[in-house]
Amino acid sequence: MTKAEIITEISNKTGIEKVDVQEAIEAFFKVVKNSMVNGENVYVRGFGSFVVKKRAEKTARNISKNTAIIIPEHFVPSFKPAKIFVEKVKGGNK
Repeated sequence: MTKAEIITEISNKTGIEKVDVQEAIEAFFKVVKNSMVNGENVYVRGFGSFVVKKRAEKTARNISKNTAIIIPEHFVPSFKPAKIFVEKVKGGNK
């Protein structure tokens, strides 16, 4: 399902115009992105958590040149689904 399909479905179920739904969805994603860029986690009860994970510094290999490369520590975005959400997906139809 794409973002456009989500917007259409929400609009059909709620009766709110697509333009307004799109603005709300875009605002939600913008808030989540900005919060995570600032190092804050976002928790949506019953759905899951958008968390920032720290990756430690590590040594990697460049196989073509046969040299070692140091990858500095960095942060990556991650999503951890809520237990209720995972159970519903496991029991759902495929």
